[in-house]
Amino acid sequence: MKIEVDRDALAEAVAWTARGLPARPAVPVLAGMRLEAGRELTLASFDYDVSAQASIPVATETEGTVLVSGRLLAEITRSLPARPVQISADGSRATLTCGSTTFSLLTMPVEDYPSLPGMPPAAGSVGSDAFATAVGQSATAAGRDDTLPALTGVRIEIEDDILTLVSTDRYRLAIRKLRWNPARPELSAAVLVPAKAMADTARALTTGAEVSIALALPGEESSGGEGMIGFEGGGRRTTTRLLGGDFPAYQTLLPTSAESVAELATAPFAEAVKRVALVAERNTAVLLSFSAGQLVLEAGTGDEAQAVEVLDAALEGKEIQIAFNPAYLLDGLAALDSDTVRISFTEPSKPALITGKPSPDAEPDYRYLVMPKAIR
Repeated sequence: MKIEVDRDALAEAVAWTARGLPARPAVPVLAGMRLEAGRELTLASFDYDVSAQASIPVATETEGTVLVSGRLLAEITRSLPARPVQISADGSRATLTCGSTTFSLLTMPVEDYPSLPGMPPAAGSVGSDAFATAVGQSATAAGRDDTLPALTGVRIEIEDDILTLVSTDRYRLAIRKLRWNPARPELSAAVLVPAKAMADTARALTTGAEVSIALALPGEESSGGEGMIGFEGGGRRTTTRLLGGDFPAYQTLLPTSAESVAELATAPFAEAVKRVALVAERNTAVLLSFSAGQLVLEAGTGDEAQAVEVLDAALEGKEIQIAFNPAYLLDGLAALDSDTVRISFTEPSKPALITGKPSPDAEPDYRYLVMPKAIR
């Protein structure tokens, strides 16, 4: 192999591909990143659950394939000067030269590297920016407890031209709907995708205009047994095995009516929560008291530090006092893409529904349901 490639393009492609490298490789070759030079340079990584590939333009003098340490290559390419990069490989070493800098890397046996899974059948496509926003909003409520794997995922529901993305950790629930362009109009499915992998993928694929989504359901040919989902855009692609387990029946948690509804400016509310929460010790709540025309935020009790702040707020219905974990509340506010936040309450002991200000003839695209904490 002997090639020349743009430094920035190489660094971005290596960083993307490195996402598929396992933290603790089951076999040594899985720590490697495969570089295959032809008309393009294709980089690949795989850990048997997640695969990542990136293709970039390259000037190829000699075609070839080489396998080198992925994490070391990522560190090297990040630190290179802004000059073209020459990569050559012969025998047991690969040489990387950029300006006056030269690295010599040990290679691994390419023949021992496993075959990457192919992309599942195409399911549809969606605008990359809209997809990244929707995934960021929905994944915010995903759990991080690996002993409950079904709660560490984002549930993707496919029905006609609507994607519904849902996550929950039992203390809050995030739901985002968006339109997409289905490739298989007859497809109706609900699958669980690891939340972290999906969020990282969605952010990285905004370099292209669209994201193509490919899906093989459990039991289908090319599904890998548990099922597989693939994302592709901007010269990058990734596949991820689907999660198993039962996702909660979240529809029953959504309130069908509200005793009180408050509206206030999103940004000032979030800033006030942050300030007041400075005196809230770990796992203690911020108390919100809504009355006609105002919201009073309080934190801290007894002999501890205390904070109080008052904001303007519109209230329809009964006055209410309710307490929330400030981190959970802030996560929901940060995910809103509305200047006005609308909070619907039933009782102080039941979940509150946070949305942006909806249009009169449609339900909001994003809903965030958060459990309250007991008022002391």
